[in-house]
Amino acid sequence: MIRGYVQSNLAVDAIFCYKMMLKDGLIKNNYTFTPLIKACSMVVHESRYMGILVHGHVVRLGFCREQFIASALIEFYSLNLDMGKARVLFDEMPERDVNILGSVMLSLFKKMEEVNVKPNESVFVSALTACAHTGALAQGLWLHSYARRCKFDSNAILATALVDMYSKCGSVELALSVFEGISDKGSRAWNAIISGVAMNGEALKSLQSFDEMVLSGIQPTDVTFVSVLTACTHANFVDRGLSLFKIMGSIYGVEPNIEHYACVVDLLARSGRLDEAEKFVEEKMGNIGEGDANVWGALLAACRTHGKVDIGKRVWRKLANEGVPDYGTHVLSYNMYKEAGLEAEAESVRRMIEERRMKKIPGCSSIEVNGIVEEFFAGDLLHPKAQELFKVLDSLLRVSDVSCSIKL
Repeated sequence: MIRGYVQSNLAVDAIFCYKMMLKDGLIKNNYTFTPLIKACSMVVHESRYMGILVHGHVVRLGFCREQFIASALIEFYSLNLDMGKARVLFDEMPERDVNILGSVMLSLFKKMEEVNVKPNESVFVSALTACAHTGALAQGLWLHSYARRCKFDSNAILATALVDMYSKCGSVELALSVFEGISDKGSRAWNAIISGVAMNGEALKSLQSFDEMVLSGIQPTDVTFVSVLTACTHANFVDRGLSLFKIMGSIYGVEPNIEHYACVVDLLARSGRLDEAEKFVEEKMGNIGEGDANVWGALLAACRTHGKVDIGKRVWRKLANEGVPDYGTHVLSYNMYKEAGLEAEAESVRRMIEERRMKKIPGCSSIEVNGIVEEFFAGDLLHPKAQELFKVLDSLLRVSDVSCSIKL
């Protein structure tokens, strides 16, 4: 009920619902407080003390280290311009989620505007970074316009943040336009555009930008090579990618790390050169370490795609022996065995998933409507307009079925 009231912009009703819970002696849990604190943030101008009172309840019940509750409290204190308390809560968070804190940063920026506090370049950069992580293009465009009015758009650091934001929001042309306007392009600006065009599928442009960066006398960094290797992977430029990897240390003085190794494995695996990929992992990385499981997982996914079950078996045994508790890797293995007709092996993996009580993290998508980023989680039935959403999806599926029938 509390969450439903909040999503319907009925903050006072949400707070009243909580008061009724207290009156009736109902048990509060960690799911109670995230939407409740959000309700307090919505009425922070009228009743800041309600949020402080709820924070006291959170501490008393031992929920202060819950990630989403902590993020909601940071947003509450930021909107209340109590940045000291917000910073303390941030420092105490066990895990710092960039997307959640990005939304908090945007809320703070709006609050500064309301109370007529002029932001500086650092605040603009933080807000643009938040837009990049949440995909809030409309808000990013507004911030760009505001930065122009404040005469900050010539700042190289801010311009680089704009390139990054536009790239991550899918607006490559705007990213390129801002990049071209930077008079003193450093490595960060070049990295932003090389990575930006690569993530939007323009591999040739990414590699062209890399060449221009080198010709302009700017030293590539480790980030640069992650971007160009990723571009080579998506464009299937295997030989070019391997060549860049070989010379990154000898020519450019950039020693490869785990991210670069992962890029090379992905490059080889996606192109079907799985024997080379497996050999590369064995030689460069040896046994599975804490940060290496994702690399082996990428190799396993390619084994399934290309039907290389023999290599997939070896990779899976390494992962299983190390006890890697990754749901996705286990499902990949199950599907690989199932599709190859190896029912006994598939059943063994399925039992392992059940015994370890693994659960899939629900998928999440977001959309920006009228400047507000709405998030949707797979299997979420608590959204106030859930039934309306299901009806629209059902109608789209029916239209799709009709279209397929007409083609047939």
